[in-house]
Amino acid sequence: MNDSWSVGGRRVVVRCRDALRKTGGAVEKRRIVLLGATGYTGQRVLRELLARGEKPTLVGRSRTRMATLADHFQVELPVTEVDVTSAADLTRLLEPSDVVVSTVGPFMRLGMATVTAAARAGAHYFDSTGEGTFARRVLLELDSVAAVRGATLVPAFGYDYVPGNLAGALALTRAGERARHVETGYFITRSGHGDELLYRSTLRDAYTLTTAGTRQTLVSAAAEDGFAYRSPRPWAAARVVEERPAKRVRTFHYGGVKRTAMTVPGTEHLGLPEVFPQLESVEVGLGWLGRWTRPVQIAATIQAPLLRSAKVRAALARWSERLPGSQREPDPDGRSLVIAVARDGHGLPLATAALTGPDPYEMTGSLLAWGAAHAAQPDAVLRPGAHGPVAAFGLDTLRLGAAQAEVHEVDGATARRR
Repeated sequence: MNDSWSVGGRRVVVRCRDALRKTGGAVEKRRIVLLGATGYTGQRVLRELLARGEKPTLVGRSRTRMATLADHFQVELPVTEVDVTSAADLTRLLEPSDVVVSTVGPFMRLGMATVTAAARAGAHYFDSTGEGTFARRVLLELDSVAAVRGATLVPAFGYDYVPGNLAGALALTRAGERARHVETGYFITRSGHGDELLYRSTLRDAYTLTTAGTRQTLVSAAAEDGFAYRSPRPWAAARVVEERPAKRVRTFHYGGVKRTAMTVPGTEHLGLPEVFPQLESVEVGLGWLGRWTRPVQIAATIQAPLLRSAKVRAALARWSERLPGSQREPDPDGRSLVIAVARDGHGLPLATAALTGPDPYEMTGSLLAWGAAHAAQPDAVLRPGAHGPVAAFGLDTLRLGAAQAEVHEVDGATARRR
């Protein structure tokens, strides 16, 4: 069973069957390797994998903690103790037939070793990062390595940024060839407070519905370099350009409710133009802060010059590690809403798609488990290289996988009529 793809103008043939372990001539499922299983998100991924009947190999620095976790789930699992920041150690561990799932962050500091080892080994790779700069680095630096080795790398395969890629692709597909721009917005809602599509999040929600790690990542990201997808100057071709986070605010009108979101770097900037090459701009917005979106965006603009200082960046990173509520788990009634709008060359809306699903952490665990289980199948076909989720799986397959993670499309007009 061979698959061939075009890489840099060359035709690469990947001998999938030879890369998989065999028993009695039959092709076996790939081994799933889970890094970070003892963490908050990692435990959710493990739970979902076990519910699917998978028995992943747990990899981390503490054999005792991983064995204790397996006992907690009342299951026997292979456990391997290794330095997860050592590309050399991980390269010796990983095989071409593996599917790697990493929840070890912050990814810009701790994640490159794992994804580099997976690319070199020819193993498929998924992670839980919400750091757009990390995802961009993976796609820029490891695409050709992964493609030649037959590996598929899909960073940020969770709440960040699968639903935005999916909603954007759905809206663009419906809009057709006239579509030139797409905007996606990420929002959090709550169940039990009336219609979820009509709920507008507050600043308090951004605290009570997230983990300390997420808040730390958001604060640290303010000091990181960001990017966007647009034309750098009039009449120039669109491309990924440098742009600080929270440079602009975008407004989404959906279900009779107006929501605002600050621009952030995401994999939509990288993945959607790959599938829809006519795009002239891609916007990704984070709308967790509700009415505080514009004040926070203005404050970020004022402070932007200070963040050019390495000392200020380091101080902000240290402060983010001391944010209150480090031991507090998110409220259990959180939900997710992602909206995408496709526009023509004049900025007029052509089509809208919206997805709802569970809270960001449950969604991430379910999506990663589905992606790994799907990629582990002997007959799974993924596009070699480093890609966004639509290009890696195909739109139809990704939509079915999202549905298994309880991520479904909704109609805002229905909510407005209630």
